[in-house]
Amino acid sequence: MKTRKKLWIFLLSLFCLVLGGCGAQEGETEAEAPGVSWESLSFPQELEILYATQFSAASSPEGYTKISIEDGLSYLVVPEGAAVPSGVPAEITVIQQPLDHIYLAATSAMDLFRALEAIDRVTLSGVEADGWYIPEAKEAMEQGRMEYAGKYRAPDYELLLSRSCDLAIESTMIYHTPEVKEQLEEFGVPVLVERSSYENHPLGRMEWIKLYGLLLGREDAAAEYFDTQVEKLRDILQTENTGKTVAFFYITSNGAANVRKSGDYLAKAIELAGGTYLFQDLPGEDNAQATTNLQMEAFYAKAKQADVLIYSSTIDGELQTMEELLEKSPVLSDCKAVKEGAVWCTGKNLFQESLGLGDLMVDIHKILTEDQVATRFERRCPPGGCRPSDTTERGRGRGEGAGERPPPARCGPAGG
Repeated sequence: MKTRKKLWIFLLSLFCLVLGGCGAQEGETEAEAPGVSWESLSFPQELEILYATQFSAASSPEGYTKISIEDGLSYLVVPEGAAVPSGVPAEITVIQQPLDHIYLAATSAMDLFRALEAIDRVTLSGVEADGWYIPEAKEAMEQGRMEYAGKYRAPDYELLLSRSCDLAIESTMIYHTPEVKEQLEEFGVPVLVERSSYENHPLGRMEWIKLYGLLLGREDAAAEYFDTQVEKLRDILQTENTGKTVAFFYITSNGAANVRKSGDYLAKAIELAGGTYLFQDLPGEDNAQATTNLQMEAFYAKAKQADVLIYSSTIDGELQTMEELLEKSPVLSDCKAVKEGAVWCTGKNLFQESLGLGDLMVDIHKILTEDQVATRFERRCPPGGCRPSDTTERGRGRGEGAGERPPPARCGPAGG
């Protein structure tokens, strides 16, 4: 098997040379004009970042941009038509504009491409069409404008090279298969590791749109979009805490409750919306994981007096009735929120629609402050269970082509 694997890699290498579609070959063709060197560059113009902590960026007077990601990776963005400077350190990954054939395996980034009206730049997907909850991405795949190029752990190298892939955007899951990242880089495809989910502030996660604005040459559009989202939340960010406690969770296949750690951006979103996140000082708060599993007894001990329960549907699908929740864990029937009907369910699209965090905060604020909640994205559960309602346009300021998302679901008390 080892021999066959080596032969496959060798044949792919030949394929790359014959097609001329490999990023490394393009870089060598355009690179290193006389007079442009890494040592001669300076980056005095820092990108204004208000909330994000997982990346930084600064530009040179010549138009080059250096991006630093918190995991220790650094990138040099070379503007279209410019030469790759000589002497770029080996640890800095070169990304050459324009980027027109991106392989996107980090699904949470697609929403940022949509906001920048740049989904057409993503021509290769790490998710099949039925795995997308963003309508524009699903439609692009169904119409052949975006192709499935394999999951992050097993990409279709031949397809990536034949389509002249100029950037692979991966989630941190790529670190579980480091050989894939190394192989992509050997083929000359630069790999950017997306870390927006590691932000501890919801606006920090949304601010990653500025990084993609830099990559796509749409810096002004990115800044304008982000400023609009901040302005939309200004009143909520200035309100006092309601004192109501909120649990955000889902139940795993083995019956444990998976909860967000207190330093996670979703826990912060609840706090900013006026709630008190229930789970503080959990075991393992210092490690890099955003969530932790609690045995149901430990979860129930805290959640039984919570004012609001929010069930995350991104893993095992949306709950339609209270009975479905209690089938997963009957002990929850004694929870205060269950008895009072204050149980809500997110849409399956929560994590793909990363720029919907502002809308989520608005909805949580209404849940906590209004007796009769009537958000744009709400649907209630009548005695017979929830019925899907018509989706409503998100109205995020993009005008024509704005996406839609299913509303969160509120489940009424068991039995009605």
